[in-house]
Amino acid sequence: MARWLLPEGISDVLPGEAQFLETLRRAALDLYRGYGYELVVPPLLEYTDSLLTGVGADLDLRTFKLVDQLSGRMLGLRADITPQVARIDAHILNRPGVVRLCYAASVLHARPLHPLASREPFYVGAELFGSASVAADAEVLELAVRTLALARVDAVGFDLGHTRILRALLDLDPKAQRLAEDIVAALSAKDAAALVPLTDGLEPAARAALRALVRLHGDTGVLAAARETLPKLAAVEAALDELQALATTLSRLGARASVDLADLHGFRYHTGVTFAAYADAWPVALARGGRYDDVGRAFGRARPATGFSIDL
Repeated sequence: MARWLLPEGISDVLPGEAQFLETLRRAALDLYRGYGYELVVPPLLEYTDSLLTGVGADLDLRTFKLVDQLSGRMLGLRADITPQVARIDAHILNRPGVVRLCYAASVLHARPLHPLASREPFYVGAELFGSASVAADAEVLELAVRTLALARVDAVGFDLGHTRILRALLDLDPKAQRLAEDIVAALSAKDAAALVPLTDGLEPAARAALRALVRLHGDTGVLAAARETLPKLAAVEAALDELQALATTLSRLGARASVDLADLHGFRYHTGVTFAAYADAWPVALARGGRYDDVGRAFGRARPATGFSIDL
């Protein structure tokens, strides 16, 4: 093998692309600063004890690990920046009230997110801590839309979801809680056939609602269908209200909105609204974000939190 070949999924960024990347990075950070977001630069590696606290198994598998020759402890090369920013807010800044932080930096992935993905993506993102309101979710969603506009991405659509809906439905039957992982997998794959045996033994209300979720995806008319189909639970109604408010925000910004109540990416991590951005010319999500309250609890201070990241 030629000694100058780079590892699979790793590449040089050559002059033309590097100039565009740098221009876009500066424009994005200027945009965030205009909304009151402060720049932070977390370290490339940390002890895994803190780096992987409060994150799911997927991020653990994507993290390169090595032993620190000074301390003998395990280190990880960051695969995501959001948990680091949550640590900074909760443990280092420790400010009262709303805190807005942003970042722009590379991460490393032991495994690519998908076959077309780089293993060294360059993320920009914004995180808002200290507000549990839908207005905070709308603010970060607006920033995501405007960041993609800076990158001259056309025909952007946002797919909206909400993890609290499934949580409320699982609470209808203790047996559903025990099957949660399998139910999430079936819903995420839109596998109605797999969902049938999983829900056969549940209470009728839980069974009907969980089977309905797999069909509740499409344009914003899904929200009205969900109100008619799902149980009249306070948590479900509140979640649908939040999704309606965010769909209105997207319409005001000129972005398409769709709803998928079975899209449960990051179910164990996200605690409310989730969103992913897509464009006609791209086969994968261009941006992902959502609410992840209380991740800072592991660092000594539970906080409402919402944000997004984009691989430039």
